[in-house]
Amino acid sequence: MKIDIAAMPVGGMPPGFTAGLTGQGEPVCWQVLSDDTAPGGKVIAETSRDTADYRFPICVLDDVTAKDVAVSVRFKAVAGEVDQAAGLLVRGQDQNNFYVARANALEANVRLYKVTDGVRRQIAGRNIEVPSGAWQSLRLEVAGDTLTVAFNGERIIETRDATFPQAGKVGLWTKADSLTHFADLTIEPSPADVAGGRQA
Repeated sequence: MKIDIAAMPVGGMPPGFTAGLTGQGEPVCWQVLSDDTAPGGKVIAETSRDTADYRFPICVLDDVTAKDVAVSVRFKAVAGEVDQAAGLLVRGQDQNNFYVARANALEANVRLYKVTDGVRRQIAGRNIEVPSGAWQSLRLEVAGDTLTVAFNGERIIETRDATFPQAGKVGLWTKADSLTHFADLTIEPSPADVAGGRQA
């Protein structure tokens, strides 16, 4: 399932999504923006620019709940002094409990976290160049207790964790004052899940 961002009206909250916040800071502000460099000319972005460090805005799809799932997105890190981060969330139980894979242009790395009761803990990571101002791709797949992260088409993290074995929400994630443009958001059953004959 590909989310049709191009059909969304510019300026408002993306329809079919619910915003949330893990951590501190002002209320979040997710919007649909115009971006001529994006597929379809529109993107989803969190635009509040709050500089609180332990602040993680999320934006989850209302109608998708999945256990074994692969979520992918194209993103462009546009601005941010504290952070320039783009993330994907899976198996979200609420705004304080989920898995997230994120790429960070300022830190030049991709990391996989679990967030439990609002506390973020790293599961795995990889140092890799994440250029600002350029379109890149991020993918997070979860099948059973196996989590796989791909960056620009290359699998860079594969590990196991059983903190959230149940189905949950999927969505987008950023940090602090990151201004990140998201496009081409796609949700599909995990390939491993399809091979096993189970449903997402």
